Amino acid sequence: MKNRRHEAILEIISGQPVATQELLIELLGKRGIKTTQATLSRDIQQLSLVKQRDDKGVYRYTLPATAAAEKSIFEEAVISVDYAMNTIVLKCKAGMAQGTCAAIDSVNHQGIVGTIAGDDTIFILVRSEADAKKLSKKFRNELFPGR
Repeated sequence: MKNRRHEAILEIISGQPVATQELLIELLGKRGIKTTQATLSRDIQQLSLVKQRDDKGVYRYTLPATAAAEKSIFEEAVISVDYAMNTIVLKCKAGMAQGTCAAIDSVNHQGIVGTIAGDDTIFILVRSEADAKKLSKKFRNELFPGR
């Protein structure tokens, strides 16, 4: 439930300006996710969300710069995402795996035990096959929407 709520929060704040926790609770409710203000506050802290002014001067919840940087380098570097058992394998453009791996390490993804990068390949060790499947799907959806 927590992971589903976290994913919904990230989708909501990336799709529209959300300036208050009350609005975020309302938008989560419209998706069938009921939560309390205390739980939402913990979620915001765990996701490391920050309030920043957008280009129109309106304060809104956003991803931290490291998460935005991770998404940017992912879009540039990653060619494919796959997993076997509890290991995720990211294939990258030549020479880009280490920088991409550093971006992954800078964001606290749930379930990751550790990472290792070569020149064009990253191995991500996660706690379980279910974690590998879930994180692989998240990476694919972010990198290759609609596939």
